[in-house]
Amino acid sequence: MILKALKEKSIKKNLNLILKSREVDYNNNKIESLGIILNADETNDFETLKTIASTLNVRSNKLKIIAFASLKKDETYSWNVCFHPKDFTWNGKVRNIELQSFLDIKFDILISYYAEDVLELKYLTAASNAKFKVGIFQKDKRFNDLIIKTKFKNINSFKTELLKYVTVLNKI
Repeated sequence: MILKALKEKSIKKNLNLILKSREVDYNNNKIESLGIILNADETNDFETLKTIASTLNVRSNKLKIIAFASLKKDETYSWNVCFHPKDFTWNGKVRNIELQSFLDIKFDILISYYAEDVLELKYLTAASNAKFKVGIFQKDKRFNDLIIKTKFKNINSFKTELLKYVTVLNKI
């Protein structure tokens, strides 16, 4: 119990440090790589999320998806990596090598597709080296460069709005 509170406090501290030191690099480079972070407890509509890549003209080998599950289940997921709260150390650092390699990739665009306020998901969004971050509406606006306010279950509406905005920003 004490370790869990210490872990949470450490993650929050690291999260605030990352958000304070973040430098946004706005450019008009075309989107070639895409990363998606999702919450497996909220959705399992992986195939619809994959269509976002084809809508943005991103090849499937340049698409990486990770998911968060609050409980470690024996289910197999069809996305690249599924991580859990145990993938973080007591001092708030990422323990999972695959998860760390996802964070180190310099995606042209990162989509944070989750609605619940989960500390680990927010940390991954902030810690990602993505050049441009997009998410659905959340309370804290510091995590994403573009926030699209749509209903969580309406992925097609999100996809339509995303396409509209990246076209205006000359990223396609």
